[in-house]
Amino acid sequence: MKMIAELEDREQVEGQFLLGNVSKGINVAGVAYYSLELRDASGTINAKKWDAKPEDDQVFISGNVISVIGETNTYRDQLQVKISSAELVPLEEIDEARFTKFAPVSKEELIKRFNDHVASIKNQDCLKILNYMLEKYKDKLFSFPAAVSIHHDYSSGLLMHSVTMADIAKFLCPIYEADHDLVVTGCLLHDLGKTIELEGPIVYRYSLEGRLLGHISIMCAELKIAAEQLDIQSEVPLLLQHMILSHHGQLEFGSPILPLTKEAMLLSLIDNLDSKMVVVDKAISEIDNGEFTARVYSLDNRSLYKPK
Repeated sequence: MKMIAELEDREQVEGQFLLGNVSKGINVAGVAYYSLELRDASGTINAKKWDAKPEDDQVFISGNVISVIGETNTYRDQLQVKISSAELVPLEEIDEARFTKFAPVSKEELIKRFNDHVASIKNQDCLKILNYMLEKYKDKLFSFPAAVSIHHDYSSGLLMHSVTMADIAKFLCPIYEADHDLVVTGCLLHDLGKTIELEGPIVYRYSLEGRLLGHISIMCAELKIAAEQLDIQSEVPLLLQHMILSHHGQLEFGSPILPLTKEAMLLSLIDNLDSKMVVVDKAISEIDNGEFTARVYSLDNRSLYKPK
């Protein structure tokens, strides 16, 4: 079974793939079809499943690993897969080697940088909350991806994303006179709810809590519990809860409230910057200089150009 990076035009495809983005459409004849993103450790490729059947709705779900039979073809200068059949792969039959990806920085280096950021925090309430959360979730925080797909979708991706955001916050907070301790704490904790939203251990998918609650509300609830357990009377827990709830920046992006403090605004912008630039790097890494990428769904369907 070839990896995605090894596929060529007009060849048979048979193997296991992780589903990234999934969208269902209706053609002019009124027949349903799926536009899909297939993933493995080597990269991504777009795919189509025409003449969709009702039972396909349980197969083509983002985060599922599916067994595919199909054929490659080129459409608008982009290689894609036309799927003739697909079925869900049981968890115990997943080929782990096809999906294991690692952060571009060693886990040891990321943990050191994480600990350095914790050590830089002077606000005792921020420190209490951080240590409480680390005691409870450290193992998952240091190993989970930041997402099923889109950005930082590899082992220790959540750690990489959190540390990179804290690196950016350390630089930006003095420039904008923002509260360093609040923003760095927010960077390190903002996506911690994903350790409950996602479940693995090799190929991650959304848990029941993840589907029904989402990582933002999960983490907001965890912060409230932490503040009560630690008997914190300051407004730090409330400010951090607001930062967590608003860090997606817009209501249509999943935040139930807009950022209303300087620190919440900065956290949201840093999160958007890091996630978007990782998506850009991933997209242009799969093409040669002087070429355009395929349309990138998470970047408003734009095609990116890689300069010569």
